Amino acid sequence: MASLVLKMSISLDGYVAPVDGSSDWVAAGRSDDGASWTVETLSNAGAHLMGAATYAGWAAFWPGASGPFAGPMNEIPKVVFSSSLASADWDETTIVSGDLAEAVTRLKRERHDGYLLAHGGVRFARSLVETGLIDEYRLVVHPVVLGAGERLFAAPLTVEPLSTTAFSRGAVAHVFAAHPVS
Repeated sequence: MASLVLKMSISLDGYVAPVDGSSDWVAAGRSDDGASWTVETLSNAGAHLMGAATYAGWAAFWPGASGPFAGPMNEIPKVVFSSSLASADWDETTIVSGDLAEAVTRLKRERHDGYLLAHGGVRFARSLVETGLIDEYRLVVHPVVLGAGERLFAAPLTVEPLSTTAFSRGAVAHVFAAHPVS
């Protein structure tokens, strides 16, 4: 059975998206060692899970991209959760609609080749958190304070620290095992 891993960037003050929805803040602390960690995380996934908004942006970018991220993004199967997306042009993409928890439970049962790596916009990520099906959080804390925006967690959650990796330009990756509060 595959585990579900959520990888997200987060600001020092706990936001995963600023009020204006921009993403340029994730460049704070970017480094070669951080990129290597991310490539390894991407490459070990058995499937990439995402919502329709993330899919739309990435499907327009990754198929023509080069560099170390392009291979795992293009070659590893992708699962897009959407009730409105009718077709997917990006190779290795499947669209799933219906109940998110049921679909993720089915994918976890069916997959045995690496973990399911969820990427997301904040709405998709929050929806996954709410299912209680995330097994591991990989949160990259960037050395930036947003001051306001969208938070990932809306309710208490107990987690177990597994590892911490500090990168050369100030970003830090924290990996936690998830144990939802009962």
